[in-house]
Amino acid sequence: MSDGIMIQNLSQEPSQVLSQQLAGNLPLIQQLEIWQEAGAIRALDLAFARFIRQQVPEADCPDAVLLAVALVSERTAHGHVCLDLLQAQQEPAGLLSPVSEERLRELVGRQLRSQLNAVSLTQWLEQLTACSAIEDLRDQLDTDVVLARGNQPLVLTGSTERPLLYLRRYWQYEQEVRRGIEQRLVPLEVSDKIQPLMQIVFGPEPDQLVPNWQKVACGLSARSGFSIITGGPGTGKTTTVVRLLALLQGLELAEGEPPLVIRLAAPTGKAAARLNESIAGSVQRLNLNLEALSADARGLFPQDLPADQWQASIPTEVSTLHRLLGSQANTRHFRHNRANPLPADIVVVDEASMVDVEMMARLMDALRPGARLILLGDKDQLASVEAGSVLGDLCQQAEAGHYSKKSCAYVASSTGQLIGEEYQATQETLALPKLARMLSQATTMLRHCYRSEGQGLLDFAAWVNQQGVLDFGLAGLQGYFRQFTDELNALELPLIQEQHRDWSAFDQLILTGYQPYLQKLNELERVLADSEQSVSTEQALESWVLKLFEQHKKFQLLCAVRQGDFGVEGLNLRIRQLLANRRLIDAGEQQWYSGRPVLVTQNDYSLKLMNGDIGICLQLPQGNEETAGSGISPFRVAFPDGKGGIRWVLPSRLQGVETVFAMTVHKSQGSEFEHTALILPDKVNAVLTKELLYTGITRSKKMFTLITPEQKVLEMALKQKISRASGLLS
Repeated sequence: MSDGIMIQNLSQEPSQVLSQQLAGNLPLIQQLEIWQEAGAIRALDLAFARFIRQQVPEADCPDAVLLAVALVSERTAHGHVCLDLLQAQQEPAGLLSPVSEERLRELVGRQLRSQLNAVSLTQWLEQLTACSAIEDLRDQLDTDVVLARGNQPLVLTGSTERPLLYLRRYWQYEQEVRRGIEQRLVPLEVSDKIQPLMQIVFGPEPDQLVPNWQKVACGLSARSGFSIITGGPGTGKTTTVVRLLALLQGLELAEGEPPLVIRLAAPTGKAAARLNESIAGSVQRLNLNLEALSADARGLFPQDLPADQWQASIPTEVSTLHRLLGSQANTRHFRHNRANPLPADIVVVDEASMVDVEMMARLMDALRPGARLILLGDKDQLASVEAGSVLGDLCQQAEAGHYSKKSCAYVASSTGQLIGEEYQATQETLALPKLARMLSQATTMLRHCYRSEGQGLLDFAAWVNQQGVLDFGLAGLQGYFRQFTDELNALELPLIQEQHRDWSAFDQLILTGYQPYLQKLNELERVLADSEQSVSTEQALESWVLKLFEQHKKFQLLCAVRQGDFGVEGLNLRIRQLLANRRLIDAGEQQWYSGRPVLVTQNDYSLKLMNGDIGICLQLPQGNEETAGSGISPFRVAFPDGKGGIRWVLPSRLQGVETVFAMTVHKSQGSEFEHTALILPDKVNAVLTKELLYTGITRSKKMFTLITPEQKVLEMALKQKISRASGLLS
């Protein structure tokens, strides 16, 4: 029996107990128990607070300290690597997990505000500093010495004006990332051959844009061991990094050095597969055959260099970060680390916005001291599911540029590009932390969209990202939908009567979106029967399945949340019933059926399947040799293998999969569809942000549908943005 008040008491009529709770007279530990029962904090957060209270003397753990301990643990569940104490006092409404029941929400909010108001920031700091479970590292510069001596579970750092409280584990991750970046930001010497090589890599066409930011990115990245290339969809991030790799390899080969070892990675299997496709195409378009070069250009290289070695030295195979580092089953450890570094001279990470602080720290730990690290990604997309917003933190100054005179002169001499005054360093730059100033010289934001299709969709995504709703209200949003009717569509789910909505337009959208790929399932037996003698049944089946996946990629429903009628779980059930009623899939309760799309939710190296991979369940014809008369299930799940083929897996071997008629926006990162539809919930939720909307919109190439049960929820999502506490650049 808990020593606190059980939550059942709160569902009864007001009583003396409830009055006492509302008055905030309970000891804090009992208040924390109520918060945990209400869902405002996790059981883990409560257990950690109890642990600290038990391990330190009572005088070391007053209520303000205990509250900070619970909050810093709870914040990590929402992506924060630390607790910003000043922000906590100024904006308490953003703390804790949302509580659904209104009376409980009011009670918890009142208790939280009461606790925060009980101490000033100065008093809070004094009490935290006095606690033996917390190491105070504020304003200390000798990081290496501090790392060697501290062992307390919590770390207080930052400054007196903006103090930050960390769980030590996350503080150490952040320090490892910071050190890895700092040691690579020392400018490298670049050969004077860079300009002619740049002309070869980019071709002879004159620049239509001034400056050509892709060239600027290649120039800045060539002189730095750490660099970032960021930009929205269609700005050419993949094309740029392929040209950068060609430039770096060219510089090595021109000096008679062997080719650099380059490894390409992405956070998920889906992102890796997509990068694999785009990288392969970009490399093929380079056409770096030395025999085709002019005599002057050919003279840049040693005479005995094979004609095809330059282009062949640029890899196209992409792996997940987990596979790259060699994840070890059932542990947080990787095969590659400081003692066993990754055998690579350059590592490129795409979709870097999805990388959390722990994974980034593991990557830094695995790199050789002289290895380059290049991050690609859209800084405005959703941050990682786990704690940290590394790319977002590192790209805080990317819009403004802040390029020094020295950097501008280098870019001009190496690339022929002139950076405008609006992107050069100012007095404001001098006020930035030193690491932020250094980082700006190695960061490039690609600012021009080269994509011709879906321009209205991209304009709308930019409007959402820039929070145009703050200036123009929902009327501004509606203007886009009126102007770009071929690319943008809006659906409402109006209430017919209390608690009942009209889903007819939604159902029609789903049928229109998924019917083409489901109807294609009917072709399977005919395709196999009609296969020509010159084409094996296996080849005919594989070719047909690849076309099936092309149909499937034309539409995808995205959700903001997992639970409820408007979440992944409820909508997958609803859609399955709808499709079964229209006889597009089999009715019944069976788990596996032909046409079931599934999403892999955990890496399975034995099956070569990665988190984020999408497969489709198919029922093979009964005449198939594998299944005929064997008692083996006729179902197989097909997955693209990333090399133009198909991998077949028995359903019984798939442990971590879920139906994916609907998927979360988070899970969609790294994917791209012709048409995406994003459905918002009917109630305000902390996960609803402009980053979530922007990411959902930019998953689409041609068309986007926004489904809004409640306009107030949409308006809140447009106004709210992600702000994760971090001390990475401070």
